[in-house]
Amino acid sequence: MVAQVFSSSLSSANIMLAIYEKKTVAVDLYRPLRNYIVFNYSEREAQNLEDDLQTLKQMRADLERAASDSLPARRDLLQSYYKALCAVESRFPISADKDHVNAVTFTWYDAFKNKQKASQQNIHLEKAAVLFNLGAVQSQIGLTFDRSSIEGRRQASHAFIAAAGAFAFLRDNESTKASMGSSATLDVSVECAGMLERLMLAQAQECVFENSIAKGSTPGVCAKISRQVGIYYEEALAALNVAPLKEHFDKTWLSHVQLKAALFYAEACYRYGLELHEKEEIAEEIARLKSGINALSEAKKSSSKGAAHQILDAINKLEGNLNRNLERAVKENDRVYLMRVPPASSLPPLPSFPMVKSMPMNEILDASKEKMFASLVPDSSAKALSRYTEMVDDIIRTQAEKLQQASELTRVRLKEMDLPDSILALEGNFTLPTTLKEDVEAVQISGGPAGLEAELQQLRDLRRVNQELLVQTEELLQKEATEDGQFRSQFGTRWTRPQSSTLTKNLQDRLNRFAANLKQASESDARIERSVRDHSALMSILDRRPIESALPTLARPIMSLDANEDAIVGALKQSLRQLETLGAQRAGLEDMLKEMKRKDDILPKLMASTGSYEDLFRKEIAKYDNICEEILQNIEAQDQLLLQIQAQNDQFAAVFNLEDYKASREKSYKQIEAAIAKYREIKENVNEGLKFYVTLQDAISNVKQQCSDFVMTRNIQCREMIEDVQRQMAGFSFQDKNAGGAYNYPSVGQPNQIPRSSSQQQMDPGSGPHPHRPQTPYYHHPPEQPTMPGYTHPPPPYTTAQPSPPPPYQAAAAGSGLPYPPQPQQPPAANQDYGQPAYPGWRGPYYNAHAQQSGSLPRPPYTVPSPYPPQHQSGYYRQ
Repeated sequence: MVAQVFSSSLSSANIMLAIYEKKTVAVDLYRPLRNYIVFNYSEREAQNLEDDLQTLKQMRADLERAASDSLPARRDLLQSYYKALCAVESRFPISADKDHVNAVTFTWYDAFKNKQKASQQNIHLEKAAVLFNLGAVQSQIGLTFDRSSIEGRRQASHAFIAAAGAFAFLRDNESTKASMGSSATLDVSVECAGMLERLMLAQAQECVFENSIAKGSTPGVCAKISRQVGIYYEEALAALNVAPLKEHFDKTWLSHVQLKAALFYAEACYRYGLELHEKEEIAEEIARLKSGINALSEAKKSSSKGAAHQILDAINKLEGNLNRNLERAVKENDRVYLMRVPPASSLPPLPSFPMVKSMPMNEILDASKEKMFASLVPDSSAKALSRYTEMVDDIIRTQAEKLQQASELTRVRLKEMDLPDSILALEGNFTLPTTLKEDVEAVQISGGPAGLEAELQQLRDLRRVNQELLVQTEELLQKEATEDGQFRSQFGTRWTRPQSSTLTKNLQDRLNRFAANLKQASESDARIERSVRDHSALMSILDRRPIESALPTLARPIMSLDANEDAIVGALKQSLRQLETLGAQRAGLEDMLKEMKRKDDILPKLMASTGSYEDLFRKEIAKYDNICEEILQNIEAQDQLLLQIQAQNDQFAAVFNLEDYKASREKSYKQIEAAIAKYREIKENVNEGLKFYVTLQDAISNVKQQCSDFVMTRNIQCREMIEDVQRQMAGFSFQDKNAGGAYNYPSVGQPNQIPRSSSQQQMDPGSGPHPHRPQTPYYHHPPEQPTMPGYTHPPPPYTTAQPSPPPPYQAAAAGSGLPYPPQPQQPPAANQDYGQPAYPGWRGPYYNAHAQQSGSLPRPPYTVPSPYPPQHQSGYYRQ
């Protein structure tokens, strides 16, 4: 077997293959190419290109020698030589033609059958051999790494991926051209290059699998990676088992690849069985384990001869593990689960996951920037090539337009005939139009009409919370005013501080406006709930799952005279399948055109041509005639088929009463559209209400905090005044008679200040800085505020001369006093934080970020209070 093997200490089955290079014979490129330059250009040109000729000569000489350099150096040499060959190909036509370079013959031996050789005056044979050797060297590099370590396996996998890329590049670009002569070898054929690519990918994926085991990946992940290893080996085995490769490779190749394919299929069954056992899917586990055991048994019977003993040992070990797990699973199933074991043929394919793919070689082997022989491109050839390219582009553009017009005509005609929608409707597979389907799905994802009740409940809860906050704030001010009145009655004229009503007027006005806002909000909520009730029947169609179940169906006729409905439907469906086939052919023809243009490189012919360019152009353009003819035939066949479909569809529409069905279907579409529009309208109003209540709650909480601070400050002042009054009544007053009226407070808005000896001030609520909590920037105050003596601490602002902005409801300001009769409320908890969720039971999406549902509002930013009234409020809550 022409391969190298390596056994890793990690896995006894880690036997991998590397390909030997092809051998060649010496060939002189220097003299023939120089003579061609002298003959077609000049001696001076040949002298100018002497360095390039010598470089090319040295590369070929290094290639002919046995690989004595390091493998990376050999790889670099092959890549550089391939790019040099691309430069030679575009400038030196090598063939038996007397006007070409006809003194160069490339000879290469088969890598797997050393006695077979190919000799051609064809540079593509040389390029194909170089690409084959590049892949072989990359495979050898992969075996040099220590695959007993994770890093070594990673590097080996990368080398095998590069080898796969080289073989894939050989298959796609050079194999066919290298096999055009009478003398060719199978090792550079399309079939062999494809097989070697699969083999290298299998070994690269195998390294990834071993790393996944070493890293402790889950059984499910390991099973997918292992299964892909087996698939790659199975693809390589399939190529080895058919002509032309069947008799070309040694039997040990077949044994190795077949055993590896079976081994990794069984490994995938084993790992997948572990995952199934964890899920307690015992029946499928038993079936998978049996399938793996059968695969190993069959592989050993047919491929054990000539196989490496390490692979056979790994198979025997894995077979033992499979049998043990199978015995355990059977016992558990017989005793506990009692499941019916499905046959192996009924099991779905094992899941797989490719972790590797062939390395793209286009950039690595790109010769577009190769400077060798750059001066040999004649201007006439470059202009001729440009003209030929324009001719080809014109053909491609014209034919592509014809294909696109034919496809568009088909689409329009089928749309006019309502096909294939009517056939799908008859079979029960009809779906909504894409746009309408997406709108329905969006409604259902957001909760649908059935979810509106929960959102209405959120509105009711938020309204109740705001009402409770408002009542609690009113009670704070009422309680303080009551206490102030009691002391005023008790002490008479000695009680000299201002009445509470003069200090809380602005706060009370704001609370009255809030109450009016809530009243109108309640009316808006009622309109929303009434709209939901009124349109629930209309919107109920949106809760149907699937939505297609709400659509009318195209039924067969109740009575039929000749019972030929099935024949009519069958003929129409057959014609539609034919039309679909024609469409697929058009797509393939367009791809063929583009591929022909991509491979259409006539530069070597232009540079070697001694006759008229026009003759060469006509000859080269002629190769597009066949595909243009195929396009014309395709379009003509489609035109005839469309006429046939039109007649069949007319008959179908008459038998199945298609017009009535279309009318009913359009009516259902309009009903769904109306339901979506109404749902969106209600949803928008609900969302607007939720935003309104959240913003209003923040504003009320802010005012409540101001009222709490005001009450606290008044209580401190009250105690101080009681002490002073008691001292006066006992005859121990220490007041300065000339500074009488220390507690003569100015009225709200009074400009003058009466300082107290302690330099403390009392301020109207709503003015001045807040002692504990920064005032929200949305409540602005005038620069001048009255001050009051008698405070031991700087009080919060209370008298706000600037009026609050108008409420979003456009409601008239309520009169003095409460805007509605106070309702009995439960006293708030001592630790209630009114800037946080409204009450402990509230867990809606507006206060709980983790509970947010799709389509709900984001949680308001409580760290920065929102302005009240909310800006850009929609008109629904302003009515």
